[in-house]
Amino acid sequence: MSKALSIDLRARVLAALAAGATHREAGERFGVSAASVSRWRHLEREQGDARSKALGGDRRSGRIEAHRQVVMAALGPEKDASIEEIRRSLAEQGLAFGFGTIQRFFKRHAITRKKRPLMPRSRTGPTS
Repeated sequence: MSKALSIDLRARVLAALAAGATHREAGERFGVSAASVSRWRHLEREQGDARSKALGGDRRSGRIEAHRQVVMAALGPEKDASIEEIRRSLAEQGLAFGFGTIQRFFKRHAITRKKRPLMPRSRTGPTS
């Protein structure tokens, strides 16, 4: 995963702009692209400094979480519907979610759907 450049570098680039350098000149001087200089300048104007936003993390689970009750209802009263059955049920209601999205939703909420019955205990006793 990429890593944001330091705020120190961003501050030095923006100081060069304030001293009269163009975006290209400042970019070449500090080894960054003119587009990055432009974005940092925009951030400085909009939010007061050129700090980067947080990188990584889950940014899309909120979409399925907003429909939590519908997903749980699609799971069925026995909570044994397969993911494909749930996807079809949600699609009928106009909600399209991928297999992995539903799988991660179940993992977050500790929902398991094992359909295999428990095996009977072995008849052999412990050996000495």
